Amino acid sequence: MLDLDSDVRSSPIGHLSQTASLKRGSSFQSGRDDAWRYKAPQQVVFVEKLTKLVVSQLPNFWKLWISYVNGSLFSETAEKSGQMERSKKNARQRQNDFKKMIQEVMHSLVKLIRGALLPFSLREGESRQYGGWEMKSELSGQWLTHVIQTVRLSSESLTALEIPNDMLQIIQDLILDLRVRCIIVTLQHTAEDIKRLAEKEDWVVDNEGLTSLPSQFEQCIIHSLQSLKTVLDCKPGEASVSFDLCFYFYNLKHYTTHFLNNIPSLSVDVSSPDLFGSIHEDSSLSSEQRLLIALSNCRYLERHTFLNIAEHFEKHGFQGVEKITQVSMESLKELDQRLFEMYIEFKADPIVGSLEPGIYAGYFDWKDCLVPAGVRNYLKEALVNIIAVHAEVFTISKDLVPRVMSRVVEAVSEELSRLMQCVSSFSKNGALQARLEICALRDTVAIYLTPESKICQCCNLFSFYRLLEELLNKFKSSMHLQLTCFQASSSAMMKT
Repeated sequence: MLDLDSDVRSSPIGHLSQTASLKRGSSFQSGRDDAWRYKAPQQVVFVEKLTKLVVSQLPNFWKLWISYVNGSLFSETAEKSGQMERSKKNARQRQNDFKKMIQEVMHSLVKLIRGALLPFSLREGESRQYGGWEMKSELSGQWLTHVIQTVRLSSESLTALEIPNDMLQIIQDLILDLRVRCIIVTLQHTAEDIKRLAEKEDWVVDNEGLTSLPSQFEQCIIHSLQSLKTVLDCKPGEASVSFDLCFYFYNLKHYTTHFLNNIPSLSVDVSSPDLFGSIHEDSSLSSEQRLLIALSNCRYLERHTFLNIAEHFEKHGFQGVEKITQVSMESLKELDQRLFEMYIEFKADPIVGSLEPGIYAGYFDWKDCLVPAGVRNYLKEALVNIIAVHAEVFTISKDLVPRVMSRVVEAVSEELSRLMQCVSSFSKNGALQARLEICALRDTVAIYLTPESKICQCCNLFSFYRLLEELLNKFKSSMHLQLTCFQASSSAMMKT
């Protein structure tokens, strides 16, 4: 792999330089489990072999030098006093040479590891000399964590020899770069895992109208943070990577965007006739029901998941968590509103569209009509369709009922108001009929009326008649069962 100087000393430096001839991926420990050797990437095995070589040889070399400098080596060999003093003096004069030798070992060790794991951190000439690995894919965060632990143990062993810190700093720099790289790779892989979460959607909801997707999303990120714990923790002499981590893990929005935009129900084409056909084609759920499930999941993400994730970020020492959470919440709310408008369009538009044809069915004329006999079928059909929406939403998530119903009622009441205001004039019977139907709608859906609902304003256009009250009571009595869903407690109203 390398072609270092041919006059290699018979020393640890020589052994280290000869790693060029080592077969990459070979095991350095005869007792190493075969399964581990088979599973471990070549670069990982190489680094372990390399660090083991240095840690096994360099301490002896260092101790030999210390004995040489302090004279204990000469005492043991019974050197004459004069010769021993000359040797000590010579040793002191050669300290820089020895320091250079140690630095050569450190530099070779670090560059070999960089060539195997961080080739982009080497200069072009060094990359050709120390690199050359065939990397089909980058090491996973798990293996990089293993390598970091290996290099850390080697650094601790060398530090215990009391080798000056300035000579070992290059190893600390390597560890820092490995830690940062491990963080980046782990987060990239986590983002990919999150993107694939959409493939795991089974559309099975629990009692709260949720699928397992929000939980899987949360667990994916938490697992990522937990796997980085040993990397984030600083050993003695190591620099903190919290700032670098905040920079590379630049926002939770990156994860959230991958997650939200790749759930099939969240990136749909409204114009597509096969809205969700590509995913779980055998599912009995309609596209509207899947939108409701997605809305329910979004609601849970906002109220629980993101807050839990923020707590874990803070627990692991992340900075700028509030900003990350804020940006993520904004993205989620945008998505939620888009999905909500899609559902309202699916459900409210047909009901709104049926009002005008129903009002004028049978050539009905406000100026020339009979005394009202009751609420006409068009309004009853509209209410039945609104009840169907209520039932669908309630089946998925009862918490979504007030929000959805308020918007559907608002759309229907606004259209009825518009149609009434378009009438040029009413006869006495026509005015009574209009008043009856407006009041019937108003009284029925009163719990879901909002300030934006214009139906209440229309009620003041017509005079009140005794017959009106009788007909309203008749209407409410005849549809008592169907209208039960509109009699929920007002405390269930959703905050808009």
